[in-house]
Amino acid sequence: MKRRWYAEGDQHEVEEFASELRPGSDQRLRYRFREGTPFAGVSITNSDTILEVVPEERIIASSRMAFGDNCISVALITTELQPEDQGTQLKLTFQGAFLPGADGPQIREMGWKTCFDRLEQQFQSKVAPIA
Repeated sequence: MKRRWYAEGDQHEVEEFASELRPGSDQRLRYRFREGTPFAGVSITNSDTILEVVPEERIIASSRMAFGDNCISVALITTELQPEDQGTQLKLTFQGAFLPGADGPQIREMGWKTCFDRLEQQFQSKVAPIA
């Protein structure tokens, strides 16, 4: 399920995806932009390490992103889960350092918003409408 909302997209082909949610585990995503995109043939690699998992409360990970062979950012990502009447509110805090060649915080924010829109669609498609 995570691969669908987090890794897949129309603009690129996933070349590698590994995800395990436990402290100390490494997660990896590598994809390559498709022909017809502004960066055709270039790969993006995300390498994450899960630092802490508190079930139903929070996940903390360190992250490194590379554009081709160049590291463009490192980050600490905290995901908090807060119960609500109709489900769970998810809060993401991204503390990043953007290195030369980076896309910057606005593009990264847009990327996370796209991921979370796709995550929401995943959950909505699993819920049958009330007849």
